[in-house]
Amino acid sequence: MTPFANKGLLAAFSVISLLAGCGNNNAEQPWVAYHEQLATDLNLSTAIERFPPRNIGAFPDLQSRQIHVPEIRESLLNVYALRECQITSLVAARNNQLGRVAPPSQQWLYERTLWQRLSSCWNSEAVSELSDENRERLETLTLQKTAQLPAVSWNAIFESDEWEKSFSRASEPLNPPSTADFSQQLASLKYLYQMVLNQFSREWQQDSTTLENHLKTLQERPLTAEFLRSLLLAEQRLNEANNVLSEQSLSDDTCLQPWDNSWLISLEQHAEQWLISINQLFDTHNVTPPESIAEYQHSWLSMSNPSAPWQQFQTAQAAHEQLRNRFSTCAAA
Repeated sequence: MTPFANKGLLAAFSVISLLAGCGNNNAEQPWVAYHEQLATDLNLSTAIERFPPRNIGAFPDLQSRQIHVPEIRESLLNVYALRECQITSLVAARNNQLGRVAPPSQQWLYERTLWQRLSSCWNSEAVSELSDENRERLETLTLQKTAQLPAVSWNAIFESDEWEKSFSRASEPLNPPSTADFSQQLASLKYLYQMVLNQFSREWQQDSTTLENHLKTLQERPLTAEFLRSLLLAEQRLNEANNVLSEQSLSDDTCLQPWDNSWLISLEQHAEQWLISINQLFDTHNVTPPESIAEYQHSWLSMSNPSAPWQQFQTAQAAHEQLRNRFSTCAAA
């Protein structure tokens, strides 16, 4: 077979493979081109065989990712007795019809504001004006809300629809992200992280509009799932190339063309930054996470678990570099 015919056959196989493959064709294109380049360099008679990457895991359902927060009941008279703490109207708003059906994010804002007022009251001169009974009630309520707040903040983030949609399986790998900008999404993660870090600060003031806008930003695209799918796709395509390279016997006349993998380096950098931010938000909560969430984080988001996508990608990439280094680099034409 002539070199021209060989290249034509490889191109035909590449087109068939691309059309037959499932998922984002734009994400596949650089891999198709690279596999074709390798096949040409190695003078293969057929295209490198490609298979769909494994699917990402399903994010745990709502019930299994919640932390139970017991309801605290106080009579209106007891709440009114603490009116110097400025919690009466706040509690009333929480217990009306709209307050009871507020989304998790708004419940978080309520609980944090309530804690701030209780804590400020307990540390103010107003506490000396309370009766012994009401002072004890204030202390008990403050301690209860202090103990509950980390679980409330956990539920506010991980119970939300916005968070769940970031892990949607109805997603595709990212397009080659050399020019992609994820700064808004990273800023949203940073805001949530800062809000959790400062939830026991009486000075740090949260803002409802800012919180909802950041959650909306995370809802707009399933970015966590897209990064995971991109890593799984890269792992699969690298391993397919590795299988071919490992089977080739070395010869003086076989060389590999330089590989412009800047798009893959960019993917690696963005994915690392995203996974660090996601894990940071998981880990900053001072709670024992539900088992289903702990398992999901270990299996899919961990950067140290050898079986998780990040380390699987790293392993495939390191092996690929070693296999390429066995061959000389083709001289420029």
